[in-house]
Amino acid sequence: MPRSALLRIASTAAALALGLAACEKPPEAQRGTAQVIDGDTLDLAGRRMRLHGIDAPELDQTCGRADGGSWPCGRAARDRLAALVAEAETACTARDRDGYGRIIATCTAGGRDLGETLVGEGLAWAYLHFSRAYAETETRARAARRGVWQGEAEAAWDYRRHGWQAAAATVPDPACAIKGNITASGERIYHTPGSTWYARTGIDTASGEAWFCTSAEAEAAGWRAAAGNR
Repeated sequence: MPRSALLRIASTAAALALGLAACEKPPEAQRGTAQVIDGDTLDLAGRRMRLHGIDAPELDQTCGRADGGSWPCGRAARDRLAALVAEAETACTARDRDGYGRIIATCTAGGRDLGETLVGEGLAWAYLHFSRAYAETETRARAARRGVWQGEAEAAWDYRRHGWQAAAATVPDPACAIKGNITASGERIYHTPGSTWYARTGIDTASGEAWFCTSAEAEAAGWRAAAGNR
């Protein structure tokens, strides 16, 4: 085939590819009234959303104050997120999905980026392992000693890791520390180490409750994640 013909074919293919890319629609945002689960998780339009690029303190986590005392930073983060979504309609645009089946999303309320707001107020850490979207926002919050930056505070990911390590010393098999609980109403809920109800949840295998090694294993067996699981 002549070189000129090959060039025409290549040019046509490139033009078609550009045209198709231009026709692709950006992801549609889910909109509605959000229900807050914890400082970085909410339910919207029947779907569980995990805020992209941030990691808020766990619900039962406390952080150090500037005066040496402590404050319930996990509940403060949850309450602030609840206040933000109560002000206006929430819109979330999906970006990914995590290991618990939650949608990773960038969310706004009244045009305000929820993740950026929480990081800026020191009520969440920028999750730099996954995204640098809020790195500069965190730098400013840290310099101003806002929220978790006012005193000693363990990053949420370290808090969870220590929870797993503590659980490993108390469970039958350290590799399978997820608790598959059956509630009084018969609902099957699993709890991961470090989550809100983990330490207070007992497992009775004789009644059908179980230990799981992974969240995927628990969900395949018919259990759903408890609020506050990470």
